[in-house]
Amino acid sequence: MKNSPKLAILQSLDVMDQMQMENVLVYIREILQRSERHDSKNFKKEAMKEIRQALRQSKRTGGLQLSA
Repeated sequence: MKNSPKLAILQSLDVMDQMQMENVLVYIREILQRSERHDSKNFKKEAMKEIRQALRQSKRTGGLQLSA
């Protein structure tokens, strides 16, 4: 029976020394932080898009309308 990817990862973690484990944790943290920055960047981009649309719409209608 072939080892599952999860089991292979666990086995490789067993043979790591402390320094290698720390390097893996640092790498994982960096990946997570990049992901958070990317999500934040997309959120800001969408927010700015919606603000621009609202401002354009307010010019056409003569005033700002807020929605929840």
